[in-house]
Amino acid sequence: MATPEISVQLYSIHPELEADLDGSLAKLAEIGFKTVEAFDFVRRADALKASFEKYGLSSPTAHALLLEEAGVATPDGLLSVPPAEETFAAANALGVQVVIDPFVAPDRWATADDVKRNAERLNERAEQAKEFGLKVGYHNHDHELTTKVDDRPVLELFAEQLDPSVLLEVDLYWAFAGGADLIPLLRKLGDRVIAVHVKDGPMRPGISARELPNDQQPAGQGDVPLAEVLTSDLAIPYAVVEFDHYEGDTFEGIAQSYRFLTETLG
Repeated sequence: MATPEISVQLYSIHPELEADLDGSLAKLAEIGFKTVEAFDFVRRADALKASFEKYGLSSPTAHALLLEEAGVATPDGLLSVPPAEETFAAANALGVQVVIDPFVAPDRWATADDVKRNAERLNERAEQAKEFGLKVGYHNHDHELTTKVDDRPVLELFAEQLDPSVLLEVDLYWAFAGGADLIPLLRKLGDRVIAVHVKDGPMRPGISARELPNDQQPAGQGDVPLAEVLTSDLAIPYAVVEFDHYEGDTFEGIAQSYRFLTETLG
């Protein structure tokens, strides 16, 4: 496997960013990160850019809602949909290369028509993004694996309907919670996989993003076969640390995940 670049999704520290954006990014740089994945960046692109430059950070990938109409928000209320042009302009200002939609609700994947709609909308956004020199992608949760049409996970059907330029970011924790065999899934999705989210925790029946678990753990300390994926012959450009929720000191959890990745990737 070509060694992926280690990154961290800034959603993991969204409360800390609100309290002290510059200081929080300084802590990530102290851990050893050179690359981050921006979150909620449209409204604060200038502040992020200033701190990125100050601490030698870059954000080649970033999360922003793309598929839904302007004004729609995620269930946690942390992201809403600005006009796509604003999203892509802010991404350009930050040096982002790929804007990844992180969430489409479970009820928007129920039928073949839903899958077609989602693919068509992301393909449309991909055309808009080209005008800014950008690419777009999509990030899964568990429901894109547990929801099936014609006995196939909708994530696979969705991928088949995407323009070849559209990329995917596979959240290994949520894919595993959704019942996926990770390496075969990644092989099936192929070279459109730009990144994996490296997330861990105990696995048990009923884990779902519909109700986020409170027992996620640093990478390598849970039941997700992360090392198996990361040491395979797959070529994935970015390995992105993320917590949906962490009960301890989030920066310490991120630091432990960073150490796991550096040791695993050699």
